[in-house]
Amino acid sequence: MPLIIHQIKCPFTESTEYAKKKAIRSVGLDDGSVKSIDVYKRSLDARRGREVSNVYSFVIELYDKKAEIAVAKRYGLPVYNDVDFDYKAVLPKDKKVVIAGFGPAGMFASLALAREGYRPLVLERGAKMEDRIKAVNEFWSGGELNEDSNVQFGEGGAGTFSDGKLTTRIKDPLCRVVLKELVHFGADREILTLAKPHIGTDKIRDIAVRIRKEIESLGGGILFDSPLDGLRIKNGSISGVYSKGREIKADKLILSIGHSARDTFEMLIKSGVVVEPKPFSVGARIEHRQCDVEQSLYGALAGDKRLPAGEYQLSHRFSDGSAVYTFCMCPGGYVVAAQSDQNSVITNGMSFSTRDGKNANAALVVSVTPEDYGRGALDGVKFAENLEKKAYELTGGYKAPCMSVKGFVNNDVSIKSYIEPTYSRGVEYSDFSKLFSQKIIDKMKIGIGCFSKKMHCFSDGLLTAPETRTSSPVRIVRKDDMSAVGIDNLYPAGEGAGYAGGIMSAAVDGIKAAVKIMQCSK
Repeated sequence: MPLIIHQIKCPFTESTEYAKKKAIRSVGLDDGSVKSIDVYKRSLDARRGREVSNVYSFVIELYDKKAEIAVAKRYGLPVYNDVDFDYKAVLPKDKKVVIAGFGPAGMFASLALAREGYRPLVLERGAKMEDRIKAVNEFWSGGELNEDSNVQFGEGGAGTFSDGKLTTRIKDPLCRVVLKELVHFGADREILTLAKPHIGTDKIRDIAVRIRKEIESLGGGILFDSPLDGLRIKNGSISGVYSKGREIKADKLILSIGHSARDTFEMLIKSGVVVEPKPFSVGARIEHRQCDVEQSLYGALAGDKRLPAGEYQLSHRFSDGSAVYTFCMCPGGYVVAAQSDQNSVITNGMSFSTRDGKNANAALVVSVTPEDYGRGALDGVKFAENLEKKAYELTGGYKAPCMSVKGFVNNDVSIKSYIEPTYSRGVEYSDFSKLFSQKIIDKMKIGIGCFSKKMHCFSDGLLTAPETRTSSPVRIVRKDDMSAVGIDNLYPAGEGAGYAGGIMSAAVDGIKAAVKIMQCSK
């Protein structure tokens, strides 16, 4: 009956062994009574005015099981239970499960199915990894945009070109399953213990390919360059799907299409699938020098190699319920061109596992709701699309509109930033009032003012716009059993369906959809 000891705080200069001894003493034990003690979670507390510290949780096991029970009761320690799931599959193995999309939700759904002896077929509109990377690099170097294989579409989903963050707000035990699988496929073991784990865009690409190869080795199939073009529906059930003129039999369909599959959303609505608008966020990428971020966080300790690359997460809520906040912060990263449509400009953030780039960036965004853009199913999509097209028009091409933070706050485009931009297609200083509504601009300014009081670097920096793909602007409505309203064998899952926000929660939702299918009797 291993126990968890939380909140063991130590100066960051002290070793893990020092922290272990402190944990043992904190519950009145001595080293000789401890069979094992291992790090469960570790985070860094660098809040202003406090000593920079590591905060640990440990899993501890004693030789004397009666003593464990007594310690747990006396100190209120929770019991540690490692996660191991039996999916209790009853669906006949000959049933054809089709999965649309090979991002985190689609990957983990198909992996779970293949591991249980099914032969899932994945339809992915983009290319396999090596071809996708080539297409993206060509666009970033000034070439043509491939609308089906880009930062948004292709093997691994949008997370392939990101920091590979594995943080999530959901408290689902399946998160542990996902982390363990990622380690199995090549991620560093430290993601199991870090409070803010990340993989990096370079490593997550290799992991995605290894997952695909295991699915294939178990009898599953992945068809690249194969978008979901249509559904064949009879009596409230899907009997087949269409892709590039082919009809494919489908007894069950998991929709894990990602938040940028706008044409697929239109097709679903025309097919009678219930889709509704949902809140999302828009804004810009804010870029600082990484050394300035660390100066703001660590003060005199900035530059100490024992400290991790500095990162932050900031938010401010308004009386109307909306918020301005930072999202997807990429230490030592790059602002990237994330277009999936011709004649549009979209920004996103990416960093490699080493996080050793000169600059840091994060989305600085404001939440928007149907009250801001309309209550039609695709009104949020149109709202984001309009921003992306206006940005393209502002610069006359694929350059991104930018403003210095000081210029943005003072409504003066002539004020330039000392930050060297990392956006590969180039930037052009532009008036953001020609891009965003005054309401969004005002809230971004308030956010900058609030955040600069917490971190000095926010008083300056470079804003590159627009950031519009923070999450899905729609939700494909589903019932408690995860099947779509009105279509009993269609399972919307992941970020594009409106039920996740990031790699971890999307992967968990994909597994849950697969489990629901496996637990069907027919």
